Amino acid sequence: MRPGDLHGVIAAIVTPFDRAYDLDLVGLQALCSFVIEQGVHGIMTTGGTGEFPSLVRDEKRLVTETVVKTAAGRVPVIAGTAACSTAEAIQLTQDAKQVGASAAIITAPYYFRLPDSALLQHYRDIANAVDFPIVIYNNPLYTGNNLSPQLIATLAEQPGIIGVKQSNVDMGQLVELIRLAGHKISICTGIDSQFYPALSVGAQGIFSTAACIVPRQMVGLYNAFKDGDYAKGRSIHDQLQVLNRLLEYDPGYVAPCKQALSLMGLPAGPVRPPLPELTSDERRWVSDAMKALSMPIREEQA
Repeated sequence: MRPGDLHGVIAAIVTPFDRAYDLDLVGLQALCSFVIEQGVHGIMTTGGTGEFPSLVRDEKRLVTETVVKTAAGRVPVIAGTAACSTAEAIQLTQDAKQVGASAAIITAPYYFRLPDSALLQHYRDIANAVDFPIVIYNNPLYTGNNLSPQLIATLAEQPGIIGVKQSNVDMGQLVELIRLAGHKISICTGIDSQFYPALSVGAQGIFSTAACIVPRQMVGLYNAFKDGDYAKGRSIHDQLQVLNRLLEYDPGYVAPCKQALSLMGLPAGPVRPPLPELTSDERRWVSDAMKALSMPIREEQA
């Protein structure tokens, strides 16, 4: 996979579980087929939406392997291989390569606050240890470590690093990152409510939780923008904001995403503890958002 291959709408999919919190691989296959058939340009596994902190190594490998087999080459599969330690991140990235993923996507280590020199070495060590395309994932709200545009631009010189998922709420950092490194690697936003603005300043696409629920609409937004129909793209973006804002609701986006999928009759299941399930009020907010988008929902579960 090369930088130019990383573009469009990449659906960050959930990891479906059964009621015993075990992997629902049949459900995972169905979910993959759904987003592919709706036109997404790629799938991200075992990321935040996929509850990667709650998965053990063998489960992460199995999830990615299942998605790769289901995708069957129709779209690239980008596997989340983040870990606090460099050694574990290397192991997970090797696993992703072995099961046939197209690339790995890796957040900065979390828990400890690290200087730029340590963050730089972390990514360089992974890239040098595994001959495999790597997407840098900057998500300082969750990791506590912000990857500055200057740091990412330096990493863009590293062989094997093909792109960035920029999930910093500061749009100014995205603009600066595109200025410094947009000619070297593919730069995508990871924030659904920034999709249209990000395209407007030169981003190549999005890693999207919303695209797990409304893939057709997200792809429609992207296509409208690429076709130069900016009014249509902006209109779709504005319509989707009711969902985008819901998915940004604290304490997290995973449970609302899974609830929306369940209302649509798609496999999702519960979130794994310690993530909290939604309250009755929160479930109603999800239902109201889906109705506002004229999405078909199973009323008996609303």
